[in-house]
Parts: sequence; C-alpha cells; structure tokens
Amino acid sequence: MVSPLMRESKTPYPQDPSEPTADHVASTIVDLLARLHVLVIGPGLGRDELMQATCKKVITAARERQIPTVMDADALMIVNAEPSFVKGWKEVILTPNVVEFQRLAAAVGVDVGGVPREEACKHVSQALGGVCIIQKGDVDYISDGERTMTCDLQGGKKRSGGQGDTLTGSVGTFLCWRRAYLDKLWETEGNMGEDELVMLSAWGGAAITRECSRLAFAEKGRSLQASDVGDNVPRAFEALIGEREVGGEGARL
Repeated sequence: MVSPLMRESKTPYPQDPSEPTADHVASTIVDLLARLHVLVIGPGLGRDELMQATCKKVITAARERQIPTVMDADALMIVNAEPSFVKGWKEVILTPNVVEFQRLAAAVGVDVGGVPREEACKHVSQALGGVCIIQKGDVDYISDGERTMTCDLQGGKKRSGGQGDTLTGSVGTFLCWRRAYLDKLWETEGNMGEDELVMLSAWGGAAITRECSRLAFAEKGRSLQASDVGDNVPRAFEALIGEREVGGEGARL
C-alpha cells in the first residue's frame, strides 16, 4: 500500500488545494508514527525544499518518540546542512556511499584525505556524537565511534543505482527485530544492549545486501538492475541466516 502523503512545492493536489506548508504536511505523517517501529527516509525523496523541510519535522518527531530511523540518499542532505540535527542520536543509522560520505565528513569538519576508510568512518561517527554510519563501498565499514565493524562478504561486480534501497530496507527490518528482542517477544539467550543491537542491525543489513548483489550478478551479469538485487532478499536471508524451525535448531547467525 502506498499513501501519497508527502508533497512537493508548487505541485497541485486536487484532494487538498490549500497551499502546502511543512507543518501541515508533516502533521499527517507524525500522526502515524505511533503505529511504526522504524522509519526509513531517503530513497526516492528528492531535494524539493518543501519535501526536505517536511522530512526534517518528521525526523524530529521520530527522535522525540525514540523511533529508530535509517537515513540515506537525499535525506543525508538534512544532516549535511545541520549536523547537530542528528548528533548524539543512538538510534539513527546513516548509509552514505563514497561521495555522500565525503560530503558528510566535510559537513562535520573531518578531513578524511589519505585516511584509511575504516578510520575515516570512525572519526566522522565520533564527530556526530556516536551516530552509527554504514560507509558503503567495495568493503562496508560500520562504526558508532567506539566500535567499528567490517562487512566484506562477496558482492556482485556491478553496482546499480537504487541498490541502496535494499540496504535501507534490510537495515530497517533488522531494527524492527531489535525492538522485538528488547521487548522480549522471543525466547532468546544472552542479553545484548540497545547500542550493540543497532550495530548488529547495520551489519546484518549490509550482509544481506551484499549477498543479494552477488546472487543477482551471478544470474544477470552486466544487465543487473536494482530490482534484481531486491528480488534476491529471500535467497540471501536463507543463505546467511536461515529460518528457525519450531522445535528445531537455531538460525545460522
């Protein structure tokens, strides 16, 4: 189901002919937050001024309500313009690609020239007060400023525009399961902390996406499209994690 709640500047909407404002548009979305476990913002967002302003208000409300949020693509422009907007937020995950990461580093005043990518990811996270960052690349580095993880599973040999949507969706799914774990909806062993689960959600999403890419490239080769990556989520999940059968053995990870 798609609910067309967001609006762009100077775009007529017959169902609501009033002049749109960020407060008005955001209020409809904020009213839905109580029904959500996770918010994913960025893919397909665009850079329209009204759209960006609306997102900022929605993200502010999500943070106040402690709703985990994944920010990618054009949503990262909000962070670049005002890094303090997410500073210290332990339940947000940023997923910049190479170019987006360079912009993010510049926005927080961190010089990453000549710095190993793993260290650069850590430094930028620290500058943002420990925000979790997935620095996408040939190897994905994930850091919250204190811990840095590497996801170097084999991926496909072609990266298609829109592939990041699979990452954000996968990370969002793991963050949903994080909430279920913390609420003790499942019988589990151990007692992982909230911040540790954010890092694991980021790593799990990166791993699923890389396996999706590998499977899609093996099947489609250079004709691979972003939709082919997403189509392989079930196979990737089964290969890396598997399903836990009732009364049977646990999952792989």
